[in-house]
Amino acid sequence: MKKLLLLGTMLFVGLASGCGSHGGSATGGALGGAAVGAGAYEYGAHRQMQQVESDYKAGRINKQEYDIRKDQIQRGSVLR
Repeated sequence: MKKLLLLGTMLFVGLASGCGSHGGSATGGALGGAAVGAGAYEYGAHRQMQQVESDYKAGRINKQEYDIRKDQIQRGSVLR
């Protein structure tokens, strides 16, 4: 949750800093788009982790499979 809050803050700061000038608007838009893309990716990773944890708690996967899938998700994460 802290990661999503951090990404949201970064997005806000990037967009707000781009509002001062026309050149800054383009930069702010690019930064904002990148932040939104990263945020969406991180949200997807967060949902995948929730699903893996749910599968493990329900007994659908064992500890070894849980650790493998958790590691794969964390490797693909922008923020750890």
